[in-house]
Amino acid sequence: MRKSSSLKTAALEKSSHLEYFRIAVSVDCVIFGYEEKELKVLLIKSDLKEFAGMYSLLGDLVRPDEDLDEASYRVLKERTDLDDVFLQQVHTFGAVNRHPSGRVVSTAYYSLVNINNHKLKINNNDLRWHPVKGAYKLAFDHKDILTTCLQHLRGRIEEHPVVHNLLNEKFSLRELQEVYEAILNAPLDRRNFRKKITLKNWLVDLNEMEDNVPHRPGKLYKFNKKYIR
Repeated sequence: MRKSSSLKTAALEKSSHLEYFRIAVSVDCVIFGYEEKELKVLLIKSDLKEFAGMYSLLGDLVRPDEDLDEASYRVLKERTDLDDVFLQQVHTFGAVNRHPSGRVVSTAYYSLVNINNHKLKINNNDLRWHPVKGAYKLAFDHKDILTTCLQHLRGRIEEHPVVHNLLNEKFSLRELQEVYEAILNAPLDRRNFRKKITLKNWLVDLNEMEDNVPHRPGKLYKFNKKYIR
């Protein structure tokens, strides 16, 4: 005699755990930029009364018909009109009371963009670039999300040439060091920095020099394409 199946249907699983299927899912995008020797982050003024006057990261709830990656790119396109930016998933935040509207679990993405090469569609909620060092108080738990993504970025730049997204195609070693110092928020020894960068073989010497600069012109380089995505 065949034993009855112990399997249950998905409908039964849902009906017996309705409270679990009422948790919302969101994405938050940490968009880093670099300008005037400062690392910056793209923030928008919150439209929630509970956070009146405060800024937040770019984010939104994930729609029922889209996956996480699609949601992150949608948010970026709708809020900034950027659609050619690489986003990387970093961490998921699920504190019970992180959102005043109810239980919302959010996955954070980060990206680096060249501020000079990307024109933003700034027409709502005071969307603008803010120095990372000045982003002390943000809506929701976005300060924690920003800090987590910043730490992730600091770890990445040691082994991967991700900073190429922040620089012009041609740059000097001085400019490259300034980007690293802005991300790490610390001065770097010039000789040691250049030695480490040279050993990584990330750069291509263009046999060109800077021009129209107020200091001694430096040699120009670009990143070797085989090391960047």
